[in-house]
Amino acid sequence: MDKKSIGILGGMGPLATADLFRKIVLMTKAERDSDHVRIYIDDNCFIPDRTGAILRGGENPLPQMRDSLSKLQSCGADCIIMPCNTAHYFLPQLKKDARVPFISILEATADYCLEMYKGKTACILGTAATLDMKLYDNALSAKGVKFVTPSEEGKKTLMRIIYDVVKAGRPVEECRADFEAVIAEGLEQGADYFILGCTELPIAADELKLPYLFADPTYALARAAIHFCGYETN
Repeated sequence: MDKKSIGILGGMGPLATADLFRKIVLMTKAERDSDHVRIYIDDNCFIPDRTGAILRGGENPLPQMRDSLSKLQSCGADCIIMPCNTAHYFLPQLKKDARVPFISILEATADYCLEMYKGKTACILGTAATLDMKLYDNALSAKGVKFVTPSEEGKKTLMRIIYDVVKAGRPVEECRADFEAVIAEGLEQGADYFILGCTELPIAADELKLPYLFADPTYALARAAIHFCGYETN
């Protein structure tokens, strides 16, 4: 099978982009440099905030996303992945300009949940836009994955974790109490595990070493992209 390359449409945010790149490298079965996947990264930090655009009529991120897509395709990327869950709201429009496949973080995560937690109930964690636009609902329902979602107060708490701590570059320990509160609410709703449906959340959960079951969409996306390109995972 011919080996393919990956284009990462990144910058949403930069730390999440770095986390995806690191996971692809660590997860690829390789004994030397040349065994790894060729990856093109556009860490486009000028892409306007997706939640602001969706919920508050903020600046449209599509022009900058299209610019990144064009650059990645010009480099020769054989597939495109976006380490931003909320950005997938714009994926149907972005696909119209794509000459290569997009690998959806939503679908990759749904496949992972079905494989790892079949019959169990997920709690979807993410930005207010990801939750309000029900970005995960269809992908999970199509695979028969049961799920619950946070309350309005829980959404506000998640936005503090994502924007006021991780994206702001503050010590993750500052959001421990907020993270524990969101998880406690999910457990009360009957959740068995938690989908970390914003690419900042796996970073926080990993640093906090929280003792709960998680589905990491960044991990699921990395795995799907590696396999698409004809490589094996560890």
